This record gives sequence, structure tokens and C-alpha cells, in this order.
Amino acid sequence: MTTNPKIIVLDDDPTGSQTVHSCLLLTRWDVETLRLGLADKSPIFFVLTNTRALTPEEATAVTREVCHNLKEAIASLQSEDSAVCDIQDFLIVSRSDSTLRGHYPVETDIIAEEIGPFDAHFLVPAFFEGGRITRDSIHYLIIDGVPTPVHETEFARDSVFGYHHSYLPDYVQEKTKGRISANTVERFLLSDIRAGSWQRLMNLTGNQCGVVDGETQDDLNKFAQDILKAASQGKRFLFRSAASILTALAALPPQPVAAEDMAQYVRGGKPGAVIVGSHVKKTTQQLEKLLQEPGILGIEVEVARLVDDSINQSATLLNETLTKVQAAHNSGKTPVVYTSRQELSFKDVQTRLQFGADVSALLMDIVRGLPTDIGFLISKGGITSNDVLSTGLALTSARLLGQILAGCSMVRTPESHPQFPNLPVVLFPGNVGDADALATVYRRLTKNL
Repeated sequence: MTTNPKIIVLDDDPTGSQTVHSCLLLTRWDVETLRLGLADKSPIFFVLTNTRALTPEEATAVTREVCHNLKEAIASLQSEDSAVCDIQDFLIVSRSDSTLRGHYPVETDIIAEEIGPFDAHFLVPAFFEGGRITRDSIHYLIIDGVPTPVHETEFARDSVFGYHHSYLPDYVQEKTKGRISANTVERFLLSDIRAGSWQRLMNLTGNQCGVVDGETQDDLNKFAQDILKAASQGKRFLFRSAASILTALAALPPQPVAAEDMAQYVRGGKPGAVIVGSHVKKTTQQLEKLLQEPGILGIEVEVARLVDDSINQSATLLNETLTKVQAAHNSGKTPVVYTSRQELSFKDVQTRLQFGADVSALLMDIVRGLPTDIGFLISKGGITSNDVLSTGLALTSARLLGQILAGCSMVRTPESHPQFPNLPVVLFPGNVGDADALATVYRRLTKNL
């Protein structure tokens, strides 16, 4: 077995690549598309499942389908080329939100059932670029310089993925409904990681649940070295993680073009477009700052109108918005299309998810109707970004160029794209960056205009 296994990431929205570069993001998971990722020269690739936008039943079905096709893709490559390593030479990562929102343990259970057995699965939610650290098995979000247990933040009150614990063993017990009790969870504390965890990793069996601390990237780099060493000796591990452990496992060199210089990717030195779907408080703050920038024209989409009459209202909203977008573009401005910010209430989770799907469908119609000569596209929000790539731009895969800001990925469409060839697209998660972050990305892209 090699010491550098392929890292296969099943990403529940398209922002998990926010700490790496030069790899493929796949928006489809048929066998042929998965073969592209497996055969690619990069040590890591991402399958964008978008399961965070789905019901548990739908997430189960998608995850099972990916795993089934993945096994078939690996087997087909093996039959063609004996140099392609077998399934034991792969690390599987279920990448999810660094604030603990998502279908856990649904996705890791299905992966273990389909691609297991694993000796252990690890929860590694630390995401340093986003101000998330884990200390003494407690996960924190740093707010205004103060580490705040995540169960005290808005994210824990999420209407779909809410939770009550920042202490990860208790979180595991809560989410598994007691199937995994808190006192059986293996805790990898900072002191353990810094002293070395290899021997302890070698002793894990039976898909043991472990939770992993991390205060700095060096912590996860050290843990990853021990993981890879144990994997090289036959241990099989599964991860439920945020993005920072991926940096450590992939061990990539610096990205080819620095974040400050990414304006060179902008097509024809032209203004771009911004699509904002995320509703978290941070996005709203960032949007307010962006709208104050020169060369920007804000276009609000009153999505509450979709609640009353989704079909007719959707068509009306689409026409109204695209008319304003084209006018902004004609005047040399960058249109910022954003959904209305007020919080709406729904009778149940299914209705809320369906409304979200309706809003996303409208936004993707707007993306398809953008002027074909825009210089760049910024997509704000995880689910929005996934839909932009897979539906709005109808991509099968995209090459990740790198990060234009810590935690914010830039990809580029293929030269063969029928509508937007070689278009740089920024995937900006909803809850990343300070209040000026969105404006900073815009300024970096337009500094040559």
C-alpha cells in the first residue's frame, strides 16, 4: 500500500475545497465522471453532492449512489491498469459544515455500509480560515476575537440541522440518538496530537468514533502525518470534517496565482456579476458593505412573492431581474442580485426546503440569463454555489484555481463551455470572512478595470 492515498471528498455543498487548489470538483457522479477524478494527477478530488440541501432520505439515496458508482469506477480502472491502487488506498472524507450542520450520521453510516469496513471515523470540524477551532473536544466559533461554543451561536438554532452541544462527544450522542454514547468516543486532544497519535490510531477498530482537536493548521498537519502513516500500514479511516484537515492530508504546494493577483483570470477586463443566496447574518453584513462599493448596482429579488404563486411570480421576478441586470451591465456596472433578507416562517421543514428549492431555481434561471460576456461571477452561499456550478452553468466538472480569500475558492469553466467559456467563478460560503470580505473579493477582481 502506498503512503499517499487518493483523497476522495464527498462534499455536501461546494465549499469544502476552500483550502486547496488545482484539483477537480465534480458536479456529477456517474462512473465516467468519477473516473476523471480518480485518474486526475491531483492527490484530492471533490464530488459535490449538495446533500445539505436535501432531506435525510434524499441524502441517503445520493450518498449510496455515489459510493456504488465509486466502487464501480475504481474496479474499472483496476481492470485497465494494474498500477491503479485498490480501494484500500483511498481516504474517504464526508466534508460538511464547520458549524456542525448537516446529515450526520446519515452520510457516514451509508459510506461505512457501502465502502467499509473502517477502523474509525473521525469528526474534525476545525476550519481555521473561518475562525473555527476545537479545544478539549469543544468546538468554538471565534466571534470578535472571542472563542464562543458553537451551540451558543445562530448555527445551532438552524431550523433543519439544529443541535444543543458544542462538546463533540455529546454532539455525537445527540445526533446518533444514543447509538454512540458520549463516553465511548475517542478524544484526540491537543496534547495527544502534538505528542503523536500513530500508535493510538493503530489500535482503533470497529469504526470507532473519534473527535479531533485543532487550534492551528500545524495541529492537523501533525495529525494527518500520523493518519497517513497508519493508513500506509493497512488502517482504514473515514472522516466527517470541515476543510482544514483536507489541507493537511493533501499537502499541496502554494497555489499557482496568489489571491491578490487573481484579477488576471477575469475575462476581457470586464465587470462581472454577483449572486447572493445565503441568509446568515454574516452574509447580510458583507452584502451591505459590497453595495457601498463603486461600480456596483444592487438588485433585490423579493422572494416572499414566491410563497403566494410560485409559477407566475417566478416568471415575473425573472423578467424583472434580468432587465435590471442587463441595464447594469450595459452601463459598465456589476449587478449584485440578492434575495430579500427578511426571515420567513414555514409550517414544517419540508415546506421550508421546497421554498429553498424554488428560490434556487429562480436564481439559476437568473444565472443562465446573465450577459454572456461578463468578466467574472461571484456566488455567495454554499447551496447557491453548488447550484450555480451544477445547474446554472451545467458543469460536469471544474478545475479549482485556488483561494481568492481565505476560505473562498475560485474555479474556471472549461474553454468549451457553450455560454460562459473560461469564466472565473468565486464560490463564497455564507459564513466565511469579516464584514469587508465580499467587498475585498470584488476589489481584487476589479483592480485592473
